[in-house]
Amino acid sequence: MALLEVRNLTKTYPLGESIFGGGSKGEVRAVDDVSLDIVAGETLGLVGESGSGKSTLGRLVLRLIEPDSGSIRFAGRDLRAATRADMRALRRDMQVIFQDPFGSLDPRLHVEEIVAEPLVIHEPMSRSARRTRVAELLRAVGMDESAAQRFPHEFSGGQRQRIGIARALALRPRFIVADEPVSALDVSVGAQVVNLLAQLQRDFGLTYFFISHSMPVVRYLTTRIAVMYRGRIVETGSTDDITIRPQHPYTKSLLEATPEVVI
Repeated sequence: MALLEVRNLTKTYPLGESIFGGGSKGEVRAVDDVSLDIVAGETLGLVGESGSGKSTLGRLVLRLIEPDSGSIRFAGRDLRAATRADMRALRRDMQVIFQDPFGSLDPRLHVEEIVAEPLVIHEPMSRSARRTRVAELLRAVGMDESAAQRFPHEFSGGQRQRIGIARALALRPRFIVADEPVSALDVSVGAQVVNLLAQLQRDFGLTYFFISHSMPVVRYLTTRIAVMYRGRIVETGSTDDITIRPQHPYTKSLLEATPEVVI
């Protein structure tokens, strides 16, 4: 059975008021009747250009935003029927790594407070136990534990993203949505973060939903790929099938337009 099952998921946004009056300009379907499965232990890559609906889909499966219709099941549980208390408990197993390593960390907090925040909310423990866990998490993402007493502005973009990854790992989740986690980084730094994510998957037994516009990055990290275009999944298959034997014209255009990146 799949760890995550999505069926006929749809999310529509209004386009705003018409300049000529008479109400709304219409609506746009950011996610349009999307269905997909993610099996425990795998990495499903979701690839498509900016504006294709990828990040919206990532937020929908975590119920950070609500869909208009469709179903989401995680480990057999219906997330759309889950109460606020249910979702609070499920957050332990479902975490997110955000795109922006600069905007996703509170600049007023020390790194220790940032990484420990999920523990404070979900897993009460002594301050010394939290500090020990934070030190372990920082080492797991390749940072010295002395970073704990510094502020986010003292670190590079790649280091900030590692801090965000450490925070996502704090509750030992089963499933992580990685939403364009390297798009704001230099190529070489991004490659290091991708390698780190691959190592963490092996070490922690993680399942990834990896969202990216970069076909080479997705090709390197994933076991399967779903291609998204204008809110719809137009092609899904194994990484080899999608990158070597693409069927949809949009998939072919993505492959032709993206240079190779050595990771």
